[in-house]
Amino acid sequence: MAYDQELADRLRAALSTEPGVTEKAMFGGLAFLVGGSMAVAVSGKGGLMVRCDRGATEELVAADGVERMVMRGREMDGWLRVSADVVDDEDALRRWVAIGRDVARSLPAR
Repeated sequence: MAYDQELADRLRAALSTEPGVTEKAMFGGLAFLVGGSMAVAVSGKGGLMVRCDRGATEELVAADGVERMVMRGREMDGWLRVSADVVDDEDALRRWVAIGRDVARSLPAR
């Protein structure tokens, strides 16, 4: 499945004032990197992949439509799948973008 171009455009707009943002095709989707670290991506499976603080994972997955990323059969703290319907409105999208951006921004530049 190809990633959602409209959602990618919305992410691009949400990150338009953020310095050091680059885009890269990854994981069958389109990732947005801040300072060289992935912050958020439009998933080829629908919705978003969002980087988060590992310690906040449990709290964040308590929300409807949010779950831990599963890679190679293993749940990953610090990475979330957020369904498309959760980010239907711009305020919700910006909230999830900010979560990923802030974590990526806190990492050493690559």
